[in-house]
Amino acid sequence: MTLIDGRKIAETLKNEIKIQVKELNEKGIVPTLAIVQVGDNPSSNVYIKNKLKLLEDLKGCKGILNKYPDSISENELIEKINLLNSDKEINGILVQLPLPKHINEEHILNEISSIKDVDCFTLENVGKLWTAKKHNINLKNCTPAAVVELLKRSNVNLDGANIVIVGRSNIVGKPLAGLLLLENATVTICHSHTKNLEQICSRADVLIAAIGSPKFFNRNFIKNGAVVIDVGINRSPDNKICGDVDFEDVKDKVNLITPVPGGVGPMTVMMVLINLINLTKEQKDIK
Repeated sequence: MTLIDGRKIAETLKNEIKIQVKELNEKGIVPTLAIVQVGDNPSSNVYIKNKLKLLEDLKGCKGILNKYPDSISENELIEKINLLNSDKEINGILVQLPLPKHINEEHILNEISSIKDVDCFTLENVGKLWTAKKHNINLKNCTPAAVVELLKRSNVNLDGANIVIVGRSNIVGKPLAGLLLLENATVTICHSHTKNLEQICSRADVLIAAIGSPKFFNRNFIKNGAVVIDVGINRSPDNKICGDVDFEDVKDKVNLITPVPGGVGPMTVMMVLINLINLTKEQKDIK
């Protein structure tokens, strides 16, 4: 078994990003991300703090937090987003989820201009993913893009590989399938209604677990020598962070596996930055 070290790969990617940021700075351009937060969710506070710190560490990017009380109405929030859409100093917009229950997340996300949508959540950008050719897509959903990047940088051959994704969310499962198809993988998406799940998973060259259920996947789901990507972030009964995969049970059966934490998570934030840079270049017509 070999660990896919997401932190180490993310650090390498960060250094590559710094070079691109420096090139933009030399042209007088500072990639700027506006983060929109509603309320004071503790988890959201942590995620936002980490994103802002990373932007600061790059020394050439800028992060602006737009924080509103959870009493804000949906129409008021849409007005705030439209102001960011029209602000030429803002290159990317990220709405931190979850939003309060009285606000429709889909409505809000689709108010973001498609050329500032760093999460790649708008219907227009989702449509571009599913109609893309491999060479002409530069905006990708962040967690799915992180998974693909981890696989490629770990020298996993995706061409023709039998890949099983367990999870069909709009944030991970569905866009990840689209990105893997661009890599010529053979993709199966499974979910809570899938029959013979264990049997399907046990035939996968690459198993990607994204269901949010702690330690659900044991060695019976794993093919000998498989690659396992664990997207899940959960709390075990003893309050420790764990993934969807029972790491200890499967580690002697896999070839490569991501740990939790330290696998997909660190790379996801890097994909936000890559999207921000690509959007900035597109807005400034820089090839």
